[in-house]
Amino acid sequence: MRWSIRLGRLFGVPVYLHLTFLLLLGLVGVLGLVQGGPVAAFSGMAMIASVFGCVLLHEFGHILAARRYGIPTQDVILLPIGGVARLARMPDEPKQELVVALAGPAVNVAIAAVLFPLVSLGGGAFLAQLFAINVMLALFNMLPAFPMDGGRVLRALLARRMSYVRATDLAARIGKGMALLFAFAGLFGIPGVLGTNPMLLLIAWFVWSGAGREAAMVRQRRSFGWPMGSQPAGVVHEPEVVWSAPSDRWGSDARLRRRYYRVGPWLVSRDEWVTGDDGNR
Repeated sequence: MRWSIRLGRLFGVPVYLHLTFLLLLGLVGVLGLVQGGPVAAFSGMAMIASVFGCVLLHEFGHILAARRYGIPTQDVILLPIGGVARLARMPDEPKQELVVALAGPAVNVAIAAVLFPLVSLGGGAFLAQLFAINVMLALFNMLPAFPMDGGRVLRALLARRMSYVRATDLAARIGKGMALLFAFAGLFGIPGVLGTNPMLLLIAWFVWSGAGREAAMVRQRRSFGWPMGSQPAGVVHEPEVVWSAPSDRWGSDARLRRRYYRVGPWLVSRDEWVTGDDGNR
């Protein structure tokens, strides 16, 4: 991968480290050296390395859960903002997606459970901080908003009662609502709790764009006829019939682009086959 260093393989999956991670590590080391000397620099760099070790284990929670359902993983890359495991595909069954999504935060909960007795017995500030970070990672990832694991958990639960497309749209709307709350808190703060915080604005953008991408991807998969989860009993997959009069073709095309983020020149016919503008399959 470009701008990445291959660290090796774990459980048969290649693990890469993005070069920007080294910049983060160096920045933490320099700041620690300036503010507290060599010991502070080493401690800060060790904490960063430990946190990203926990992030890597989090990603392998997803990977091993997906492997249980026959879904391979191409690779894992560690970035300054976290880890990304590139699964060959997302689970098609809501139950499978639920298990795969929960597996990552479950790893952080397990790490926190191991650290808790050590911290209680006076394990020191380093272990206490690592414990707190794992608790925060688990809680943050369980927020019901894409692209966090909680967004996928929410969709998997909703998909038991409605179609996969509707479940995704609803989960994406909820995620965008949370993004607006993050943005409001970042701009105006929370009286008595939190002041203005630019980091919350970054999180708001991250959540908003992630929700939009997930909804767009599912619509594209649907338009190309790819599987998107089984339908629960009693729920009928609701096709969206696309039709327009010849005189309104351009207006209809504009509406389709807004609705489906335009998948090339392709439209979906009544029987949900992918068709071209001229109606030919």
